[in-house]
Amino acid sequence: MSEVSYLTEEGLAKLKQELSKLVNIDRPNISKQIAEARDKGDLSENAEYDAAKEAQGLLEMKISKMQAVVRNARIIDPSQIDTESVQILNVVTLKNLKTKAKMIYRIVSESEANLKEMKISVNTPIAQGILGKKVGDVVEIKVPSGIISFEIVDISI
Repeated sequence: MSEVSYLTEEGLAKLKQELSKLVNIDRPNISKQIAEARDKGDLSENAEYDAAKEAQGLLEMKISKMQAVVRNARIIDPSQIDTESVQILNVVTLKNLKTKAKMIYRIVSESEANLKEMKISVNTPIAQGILGKKVGDVVEIKVPSGIISFEIVDISI
């Protein structure tokens, strides 16, 4: 049984688009590379063939995982999101109590996470540390560099 993935409509559409590219473009390209490498003769010492077969295996694994995520996806309706406490899809403003620096993150599913867009996975230590907390709460979160204290300054959608 696969794990349920909570996604936005936009996130699911993006995932389906990427899956379509893998299935309809990348898979045929790798099959073509395998055929070309096979045509070059002896497969026992053909590094090109081995590399193409390995790439095919990795691609098939990625396709399989993405298909499972799409199959088990549940769309989150933003209008149903509460801002009383931190939960998935919230935009949360945190203040580092030591440096006074403010950070704004959107809590999203793992497949939608993108640090450049300030979208962090619900499975990250920061997200796990603030889930269920309210504005004004102070949390201590263990990160690779140590423990950081944050104050939750704002929760929105």
